[in-house]
Amino acid sequence: MKNAEPRIVLTGFMGVGKSTVAKCLSYVLRSPRVDLDRYIEAKEEKSVPEIVEENGIEHFRLLETKYLKEVLTTTEIRIIALGGGAWINEENRKVITDSKCVTVWLESTFEHCWRNIKISKQIRPLAKDRAAVEKLFEERRKFYCLADWHLVVKPELTSLDLAKFIAAEIL
Repeated sequence: MKNAEPRIVLTGFMGVGKSTVAKCLSYVLRSPRVDLDRYIEAKEEKSVPEIVEENGIEHFRLLETKYLKEVLTTTEIRIIALGGGAWINEENRKVITDSKCVTVWLESTFEHCWRNIKISKQIRPLAKDRAAVEKLFEERRKFYCLADWHLVVKPELTSLDLAKFIAAEIL
């Protein structure tokens, strides 16, 4: 990885499309990527729902910070898709900022995210009740807006379109 090429961290609410955009961005930039939740699952040899069920959400948040630091300090991974709650943690934001990453908030409507959550095969421990998820969506917005870049996800844009836009703007 060249020093001139910044690492790109995608944040946003669950179901917004961070993982898919990261995959497309990896393709466009020909750079390695990681989905932090999948990384945690590989390291812990358990799914996120299993980790949360067995040890609670606070334990999962500690693992999130541990493995985010690991990715940023021991790998050449250039594109990182955070889990929906990772950016909320002040320590995570500091680690990302100190690592000179460019952060991009993928913003969309609650309805868009909720639809994606409902059709996804992925089990999301914090997405069992629509009213609670909508409240979480509103609470997290104040943190997501702290990202360096803000990109509104619109229905007419594909994940590849968003990836190309990010690549063109950041590089």
